[in-house]
Amino acid sequence: MSSRARVARRIAAGAAYGGSGIGLLGVAGVGLLLAEVQLAKRNVGVGEMVVPPHADGRYGRTLAADGPGAERPPIRFTMMGDSLAAGQGVRRARQTPAALLASGLAAVAERPVELRNIALPGARSDDLDRQVSLVVSDPDGVPDVCCVMIGANDVTHHMPPMRSVQLLNAAVRRLRTAGTEVVVGTCPDLGTVEPVYQPLRWMARRVSRQLAAAQTIGVVEQGGRTVSLSDLLGPEFEANPREMFGPDKYHPSVEGYATAAMAVLPTLCAALGVWPEDPAADEGVLPVAKAAAEAAASGGTEVAAMPSHGGRRSPLALLRRRAPPRTPLLNRRRGAPAIPPQPQNSAPPALEERGPGRSPRRPPAPGHPALAPAMSKRLEMRPVSHPAPRDPRSTCR
Repeated sequence: MSSRARVARRIAAGAAYGGSGIGLLGVAGVGLLLAEVQLAKRNVGVGEMVVPPHADGRYGRTLAADGPGAERPPIRFTMMGDSLAAGQGVRRARQTPAALLASGLAAVAERPVELRNIALPGARSDDLDRQVSLVVSDPDGVPDVCCVMIGANDVTHHMPPMRSVQLLNAAVRRLRTAGTEVVVGTCPDLGTVEPVYQPLRWMARRVSRQLAAAQTIGVVEQGGRTVSLSDLLGPEFEANPREMFGPDKYHPSVEGYATAAMAVLPTLCAALGVWPEDPAADEGVLPVAKAAAEAAASGGTEVAAMPSHGGRRSPLALLRRRAPPRTPLLNRRRGAPAIPPQPQNSAPPALEERGPGRSPRRPPAPGHPALAPAMSKRLEMRPVSHPAPRDPRSTCR
């Protein structure tokens, strides 16, 4: 087992058995980290902070009128987590990752999607218990699928990683027990934040990836699925910070959020059994800890538990590389859509349109421009419900 896998397993094991501690860096490392954090804080947050827009509502409503999903109820989708899940920094509801995921899910499943976003900017893993309680106490019943994005604030607020994973495990376990599919976007790479310098950058990257791997082990063992965001977001965010980060230099820009949503969408769809599986997909079977370490270093990689036999949990996990190849942003005209490259001599499948809503008749294939970070306008279906005031406690970071 690699050193990365051993560290991730140690954190996950400590979480399972109630372990705690100062973390992985030691006293001296934490002291240096805190000093560097104070320097970074002077630069982070420059610019106007925007309260995340309210994106709750129904997406793909034309599918309910005359599409193949007309006789089926909407898919109920709940977004949970921190400012990344809330869409901190964007100005329009359709630009939030929750809205992008709801739009994409509606297009792929050919059914309307009812979105509820209860993510709270600034939330850490200790807020998940409150969020899960909101989900399971909903009088309309639990959602079909929940997407959780959490972990960045745990790192920046020095929460012990074992405690962080323990709290996430408990949340996933409650959701799975209630009958909800769970997809977790693991801790992003904080080493790409522009105002962060060495050695904090190296430490932030290391701790972020260790936490992401440990989160993966815990989530998979509770019956959920994970998608790694670290390496996927890392190189593009690091190469183009002005394009991929928002005005506060910490949260993603519109394009940055779309990149994250594109990485999570295939796994979200697969959790509900609506993603068209590719027999030639890049996948493999590894021990859970090794799979978690591999995923933490390879963005857009899904990790899910292998089917159990005789009621016993399998020690193995299935890795699927679902994210399409990245388009190098350095070679792109600024502001151009980040559409994954298509194979030579092939054109992307056309989306058959229906009625004024221009909803797709069949699921777009992986790599289709409609699923690119720019998110074609035909997928940017506005919610039906009117905006409602967000929880007053949802203050900006």
